[in-house]
Amino acid sequence: MGAAGAFLPPETIGVYLVRPMDTTITLTVNGQKRVVVTESDRSLLEVLREDLKLTGTKYGCGEGQCRACTVLLNGKAVAACTTPVIEADQQAVVTIEGLAKGEALHPVQEAFLAENAFQCGFCTPGMILGTVALLNDLPHPTEAEIRSRLNRHLCRCCHYPLMVKAVRRAAGQRA
Repeated sequence: MGAAGAFLPPETIGVYLVRPMDTTITLTVNGQKRVVVTESDRSLLEVLREDLKLTGTKYGCGEGQCRACTVLLNGKAVAACTTPVIEADQQAVVTIEGLAKGEALHPVQEAFLAENAFQCGFCTPGMILGTVALLNDLPHPTEAEIRSRLNRHLCRCCHYPLMVKAVRRAAGQRA
């Protein structure tokens, strides 16, 4: 018998024996302290959508390539579909639902509306949060910097020119 057979009964060889342990995760989501007990390797996206019922963050590709799942983690844009929820433990998360202050839209949301920078709207939450992170990092980005950052986001409706105008508007530049 091989080394594996010396330690395990033959019927268990190749069987996943260890179940991930549930972990208590405490995070601040949209300004509210939230506690979830879950497997630490679940994605932040899955916990936001399924456990916390915040469905504004979209599932696109599941690989972090389309950025439809973008949220802010401590003010930085992250792909929630590839971010393990354990990385958000004791951190601040902002989703599209938490961006507005009461009835007042965030300036980036207002700019996207003013420029009609959306069509189907599927990518819009991630695009808006990505723009917020961009403007946090670079309050007055050049057009090249805007295009470079937006290039990370996939819009199947191809509204990129209007999105660039919206980012310029939000940055206080002339659209």
